[in-house]
Amino acid sequence: MSRPALSPEQEAVFAAIETTREHIFVTGRAGTGKSTLLEHLAGNTSKQLAVCAPTGVAALNVGGQTIHSLFRLPIGVIADHEIEQSAELKKLLNTIDTLVVDEVSMVNADLLDAMDRSLRQARQRPHESFGGVQLVLFGDPFQLAPVPGDGDERAYFADRYRSMWFFDAKVWDEAELVIYELGTIHRQHERDFTSLLNAVRYGMVTAEMAGRLNSVGARPAPSDGAITLATTNATVNRINAAALGRLPGRALTAVADIEGDFGGRAFPADERLELKPGAQVMFLRNDAGGEGRWVNGTIGEVVRIADTVTVEVDGERHEVQPATWERYRYSYSPVTKQLTKDVVAEFTQFPLRLAWAVTIHKSQGKSYDRAIVDLGQRSFAPGQTYVALSRLTTLDGLYLTRPLRPSDIIVDENVRRFMSGVKPIPGIEA
Repeated sequence: MSRPALSPEQEAVFAAIETTREHIFVTGRAGTGKSTLLEHLAGNTSKQLAVCAPTGVAALNVGGQTIHSLFRLPIGVIADHEIEQSAELKKLLNTIDTLVVDEVSMVNADLLDAMDRSLRQARQRPHESFGGVQLVLFGDPFQLAPVPGDGDERAYFADRYRSMWFFDAKVWDEAELVIYELGTIHRQHERDFTSLLNAVRYGMVTAEMAGRLNSVGARPAPSDGAITLATTNATVNRINAAALGRLPGRALTAVADIEGDFGGRAFPADERLELKPGAQVMFLRNDAGGEGRWVNGTIGEVVRIADTVTVEVDGERHEVQPATWERYRYSYSPVTKQLTKDVVAEFTQFPLRLAWAVTIHKSQGKSYDRAIVDLGQRSFAPGQTYVALSRLTTLDGLYLTRPLRPSDIIVDENVRRFMSGVKPIPGIEA
């Protein structure tokens, strides 16, 4: 499949990663091409590179491993507990030149400090941050926050850290993190909409801006082809089940084929996928055939179900085959003395999900031409409203179930503080 060419700013950040040993945080608004840059880095670096992410699904999406599984760390607060390491793990951690962490905004400060201690210990470089490994972080703190634990965990963070965020980890007291923010939007091309989204991102929405969003969004929602972005799983499940139930006939179920250890139930698609002709579905992967017939997030309608599923997208019918997601594990090869990436589990299922509705959280990274944004009684997480609105490619595709209120736009003050330290991208005019 042909990969999109990098923009000049993406090229410049890639060069900064490739030619320095600096710890780098790559951020940017929704749709600025962070994922494209990460994919390019993973496929083109000359360094021994490992990719990890905080959750199973995020790790699958970037062909990496979860942080806990890569470092063999226990779940929960690690604090100053002793970190046990096998000889095999030490060899593995000694082989890495550059460690990439995707969706780093979901990584808490304690986990980042545990990664730092693990690398120092394994590489026997106690006085060097991350044991001399270059850390490259990708994510947007304006979109996703770390998930707070129980009361004891919250008290621990309040007592020990300035905040739960990765950028308040103790390791940054002695190591510098260079922040590069990608600025070119590849998803939206309307200047008016881009500036509105920027205002929502930074929590700087004026009454006039809110009025503009609300006046556009306050239209009867279309009855076909639009997806509802909701705040809770309960709302999404209710909408999808009711819509499927209204279709004639009985549902057919496609059961996923799972081989190997998938580590819990962090599956990239439904284990049991119920479909009927007429069902509105969303693709969960780009077209594997390389023909670009659909991308991750494309909405279509099921026409026929047999060994394959026929889905109609914009008047064209496509036969969809099951897709296989591979779960990887890094290991050290004593023969080549290099990192190897082995497949340890496979999940095969049609790359489709019922899509009359999806949670805002699961819509992360997707693009939609039209969507109904349902914030329920209230938006309850920092960045949630921004994520929902920024999925849309045009302002004209926005439908709101209720008007936006000032309380829906929540920005974490710690994020504002950290993001004030953005550096200009080398060789790119601001």
